[in-house]
Amino acid sequence: QVQLVESGGGLVQAGDSLRLSCAASGRPFSSSAMGWFRQAPGKEREFVATISWIADISYYAGSVKGRFTISRDNAKNTVYLQMNSLKPEDTAVYYCALRGNGLPASTTYDYDYWGQGTQVTVSS
Repeated sequence: QVQLVESGGGLVQAGDSLRLSCAASGRPFSSSAMGWFRQAPGKEREFVATISWIADISYYAGSVKGRFTISRDNAKNTVYLQMNSLKPEDTAVYYCALRGNGLPASTTYDYDYWGQGTQVTVSS
């Protein structure tokens, strides 16, 4: 059974930074692509960032490009999301997801496993 556990969320002010972490267990993490998604109240879950299994390919939603960075440490079975210059519109529950196919992807149905999410709240 795959488990994904996110951490690092919290309440910050606009312009601040946060780093989210997602620890994976239960399957070979190093051969899986990983993604971050978010869901604000009353909205659909949306893509944020994704990274390939050897971290040679990553891409971002336009709304976060240049502010967020996805990275991974296969030795620690962990993927990260560094979020800088946070805005109130970044407020959401952030989810990490694992895709057994090692290629990055930006749609929810491409992912096989999901974490429980971590709340990020950005005040103005």
